[in-house]
Amino acid sequence: MKRAITITVNGQEHEEMVENRLLLVDFLRDVINLTGTHVGCSFEGVCGACTVHLDGVPVKSCLMLAVQADGRSITTVEGLAKNGVLSILQQSFTEHHALQCGYCTSGILMNATEFLQSNPSPSEDEIRASLIGNICRCTGYVHIVAAIKTAAQRLAATRLEVAK
Repeated sequence: MKRAITITVNGQEHEEMVENRLLLVDFLRDVINLTGTHVGCSFEGVCGACTVHLDGVPVKSCLMLAVQADGRSITTVEGLAKNGVLSILQQSFTEHHALQCGYCTSGILMNATEFLQSNPSPSEDEIRASLIGNICRCTGYVHIVAAIKTAAQRLAATRLEVAK
């Protein structure tokens, strides 16, 4: 059975007819062709690669139906860059070589984006704790932690500039 849904993704409204059982990750990847969100754990919700923001809150899109997002706002990794310019966090990941195969990176970026909004000056231990929901099989997280720490410092400097 199909149902009409309207979801705003990265600021753009999408009206689609979808099967009731269609997962949000499949809607993003297969219906509206945003392939930055990945599935790494076969729809078990443990790896974090499918993380997106639903109304500003990180959710695992492999555990959610697209119809549950009807009328709501989604941000994917593609929505982090603005006007073709990478976010401070994305730039920091690039500079610190905080990815190897890149499969987990979109989910880590989505979690870290929200984490830095709620904790703008995190310690290394807090950063490591925030990564618990994201599995990376390629790295020891050292570069990822360094990238998040650098991004936090740069975001703090940006806030100071704005406040002047």
